[in-house]
Amino acid sequence: MKKCVFSGTFDPPTTGHEKIIEICRKIFDEVVVAVMINREKTPLFTVEERLALLNKMYSNCAGVKVCAFEGAAVDLLERENTPFYVRGVRDCLDFDYENRNYFASKKLKADLVEIYIPADQDSLQVSSSLIRNSVAFKKRYSAYIPASIKQEVEQLLKLKG
Repeated sequence: MKKCVFSGTFDPPTTGHEKIIEICRKIFDEVVVAVMINREKTPLFTVEERLALLNKMYSNCAGVKVCAFEGAAVDLLERENTPFYVRGVRDCLDFDYENRNYFASKKLKADLVEIYIPADQDSLQVSSSLIRNSVAFKKRYSAYIPASIKQEVEQLLKLKG
């Protein structure tokens, strides 16, 4: 059985994330979608809220496991017993950032296989930051939220005021 890890903050999950996960599902038997906890960031949604959103998106999908993780990605890969780490890239800035992390991580996990999946042309501008900024400035964002969780995202945002 081949398994990969696709991690991120998913604050909130986007249509871009959804597309990457769908590609992973075509390649791997199991996709571990990991909400990475970064204490240096101030997310819009709590870890629990992000997990709930991802679990809603993949509640009926065999082969998708959602979890939270605090620590280095290589430790998550060890825990999940897989060398395959998937990263979505939108542009050369994403690629440069991911490539630098890859070389550092490869020194910590020699069997690491990092797989870059390019964003669809329709998703090049899609990011969690774009959604958070759109919310802050009261601009439309719903086109960037997966249909399966739009209602939940809107309800959470109403509660946050």
